[in-house]
Amino acid sequence: MRFRLNGIAREHTGPSEMPLLWYVRDLAGLTGTKFGCGLGLCGACTVHVEGTAMRSCQLPMSAVEGQSVTTIEGLSAAGDHAVQRAWREHGVAQCGYCQSGQIMQAAALIAETPKPTDADIDAAMSGNICRCGTYARIRAAIKAASAAGVEA
Repeated sequence: MRFRLNGIAREHTGPSEMPLLWYVRDLAGLTGTKFGCGLGLCGACTVHVEGTAMRSCQLPMSAVEGQSVTTIEGLSAAGDHAVQRAWREHGVAQCGYCQSGQIMQAAALIAETPKPTDADIDAAMSGNICRCGTYARIRAAIKAASAAGVEA
């Protein structure tokens, strides 16, 4: 299976049913994407596939054949994507475990809906769980990133 990971051509010759998360973490060595629940319910493993937020723990490698996958490491090499800057400015992270998934989900939201309403934010982010409860800061950061502008 051939695909692009953070802009780099990759090939996977292993099992087609292996979750993308295991490829990203174990074979590519990119550990920013986290294992949370393993059921696609918490959002810690969120990556972009062709710009769409997807749960990598439930996505088999066969599903990314010929696709472009972006992890938190590929969102911005310098960590200066508008969402990442807003996260820092609003002190969103506490424990930080869910944050890469939260950021990836938020970046996909803003790329699709550049000026999201509260309802848009609630709908898009509802599948991303933050056990520290930083939801108000997450919303504020998304609004700030939206105001700053994000390139898809």
